[in-house]
Amino acid sequence: MTARRLIVASLLLVFHALALGESVLSVSIPAPNDAQLNAHVYPPSSKTCKGVVVVSHGAGGNERGYSYLGEFFASSSFLTVIPTHRLSDKSALTRLRKDHGLEDGLIQLTTNSKAYKERLVDIGIAKSWAEKKCDSGFSVLLGHSMGAATVMLEAGAKNLMDLSGEDRFDAYIALSPQGEGAIFNAKSWSPIQKPLLSITGTRDDELSGNSWKHRTQPFKNMSAGCKWLAVIDDATHLNFAGLGFSYRTEKYTIEVIDAFLAGINKGCRAPTSLKSLQGLYLFLESDL
Repeated sequence: MTARRLIVASLLLVFHALALGESVLSVSIPAPNDAQLNAHVYPPSSKTCKGVVVVSHGAGGNERGYSYLGEFFASSSFLTVIPTHRLSDKSALTRLRKDHGLEDGLIQLTTNSKAYKERLVDIGIAKSWAEKKCDSGFSVLLGHSMGAATVMLEAGAKNLMDLSGEDRFDAYIALSPQGEGAIFNAKSWSPIQKPLLSITGTRDDELSGNSWKHRTQPFKNMSAGCKWLAVIDDATHLNFAGLGFSYRTEKYTIEVIDAFLAGINKGCRAPTSLKSLQGLYLFLESDL
């Protein structure tokens, strides 16, 4: 690349970053077969990087979502990468919606084994890229909805699609995890060993028609270890993506995540102040 082209490219990146906001950068990460993994990156707010966080979006999402999480992790000195999963992004859902309607399109997308295989590749690419810029050695995978299924698969959950994750992260966070159904059965989550936090809400019903209580099954069927479940009163599925009247859901989600990460190396104990929040119900492994 010539010096002139390099300057132009650098200026375009700066202008794009300014348009997005000072706290987030838009990047294209090299991927296999000369492909590019588009992502939003939230750099840590301090010079010391505490760790790497990769966020896996829900069906029909992209790298522009979950900004409240990116901003929170950045303020907590984590480097956060939110990649777009091309086989399950907005464009993929739009195509299915035209042919099958929204609900059936979502069901087809969220049970597509090829899309999950791509997601597992994507999170590995994002993690490797981020770790070159952060030497803490600590990593977290967070996912919402279809991203939560991705979290469970990567963490080691057995499944009905014959997929295998590599358990490459130190801790896992699943927002709106799936219960028994087309992907998981009652024994799926027992192999998971690493610390894992599940969060749902009392209006977070599943596509299948099951209530939010169905989303508590993974927590109840995991093996011993640092496992938490948080239920936020009145939180909807889309609230966890930062949509709708989501401020309260975002606030509680962030507070629980903060406490979970702080507690991993401290006996996995939750602070009393967290348990006393009105409308937040927190369960630890010891509560089972």
